Amino acid sequence: MPIDYDRAKDLLEGSYSKAEKLFLQGTSPILPARLAQACKVVFASRTQAYREVLLGCLVARIQDKNINIRQPYVRQGKNAFSGRSLDENVVNRFLQGKRIPCSRGPYLSVFRRSVEFTAVTREGLRDKDAYDSLMVLFEHIEKTADDANLLNLLTYFILKFIELRELSNVPLSKLHRISLEQFDRLISGLLETPSGGRFPVLLVAAGFLTIKKHMNLDWDISWQGINVADTASGAGGDIAVECNGQVLMTAEVTERRVDRSRIIATFNTKISPQGLEDYLFFVKAADADPAVLEQIRQYFAQGHEVNFVAIKEWLMTILATLGRRGREIFNQNLTTMLEDEDVPAALRVSWNGLVEKLTTT
Repeated sequence: MPIDYDRAKDLLEGSYSKAEKLFLQGTSPILPARLAQACKVVFASRTQAYREVLLGCLVARIQDKNINIRQPYVRQGKNAFSGRSLDENVVNRFLQGKRIPCSRGPYLSVFRRSVEFTAVTREGLRDKDAYDSLMVLFEHIEKTADDANLLNLLTYFILKFIELRELSNVPLSKLHRISLEQFDRLISGLLETPSGGRFPVLLVAAGFLTIKKHMNLDWDISWQGINVADTASGAGGDIAVECNGQVLMTAEVTERRVDRSRIIATFNTKISPQGLEDYLFFVKAADADPAVLEQIRQYFAQGHEVNFVAIKEWLMTILATLGRRGREIFNQNLTTMLEDEDVPAALRVSWNGLVEKLTTT
């Protein structure tokens, strides 16, 4: 039966976006223990084809419940489909595009010709335990008629592919020179990319580091992991700028809109107890509401400055003012930070995609 390749691509991309967000948040869809264990075995197998078969057959099943996912050759029956064509045109391209470890050729090449995914096939395979687990998952897919459950399963599978990618090395694409106009597009793209708050923090930290190096300032700049609570670590914010042991300014980087209650909570738990005099909220858009402005005016009268800074506008001003050398320093700082082993590979993949767009459009 024919497969709509464009729809198949959309299914994978949509599920990938959901899975990537879940991965960065450290969460996962819930599966029954038996299915989760079967999936664990399949993704631990050295036979990459098993998990690629699983992904392709699930996509086919979501598109058409009449498809026989055990028959990946069109001549095998009236409800068979072309697993090889689906793999070549959609699945393998998707996995390679996301830098996920996968076969370089059609997955069916590791099976005998006209293979059917049944118990009989097991005898000729090397990793029989993983194949048994694959059959457990096939049986579940066949018995599931609800699209929502199948899509949930697809997101789970792709999440496992993302976790697999984390164990591999994803090289970072680099540009020797990036123009101001290209930086405008790159920063916009990074801020719009789901990253669990990581890209905004890295961008702002790179901005401070660039100012320090270009101006040869005696600054100590520190920032903490995105999942580390400020109160637990004793930090006043996400980024601190100090000189000779004295805090010059503290920055909190957030993707969420800052309302009056958050301003008050931040003042009571961080600014006032630590005596912070210059506190910056780095946000996507620096459009504070009147209640927030009134509150920060009160704090100003008490000797504490609380200000809002739009991340992109701040960075573009720095990059324009510091000139070509400053842009080179910022580029070096940001790419060095992205290459850190603590940075998820998902962020490097997103960066690589944006860099590719810069060079092709």
